[in-house]
Amino acid sequence: MSTPGTTSPATSPATTPTASPLESTQGRTTIADGVVAQIAGLAAREIDGVHGFGSSAARAFGAITERIPGGRSSTTQGVSVEVGERQAAVDLTVVVEYGVSIADLARAIRRNVIAAVQRMTGLDVVEVNVNVVDLHLPGDDDGDDAETATTAPARVR
Repeated sequence: MSTPGTTSPATSPATTPTASPLESTQGRTTIADGVVAQIAGLAAREIDGVHGFGSSAARAFGAITERIPGGRSSTTQGVSVEVGERQAAVDLTVVVEYGVSIADLARAIRRNVIAAVQRMTGLDVVEVNVNVVDLHLPGDDDGDDAETATTAPARVR
């Protein structure tokens, strides 16, 4: 018999495990970090105002990889995740378009990433950190820089 004002260990909310959609009496499902990273990266790319992902060095390497026959862009560039048994945390490194409200963009990214990861995996997303590392200005396309460098007349003779 328990004393008034206390709860017995069997009914205490702190000790009652919450059900997970990834566990059942028939077995357990585990999801690799890379799968969650791909889901998060694709969900973040859906948001208008996101220009790219990763640091400038990672973006340059990605641009080279895309130009190699058979190469393709990485959906996880600029995406880092930590996945537990029931929870996930996501870190995104993004480049935003000039003129976009960064606060509004970060909120939209968080909403979309959380919804996509939770819907597809059943994991509870505890946080989505958005790290803005660069601003894309109109006319600053990566492919245009290489072309103008070879076609522009020399400034000095």
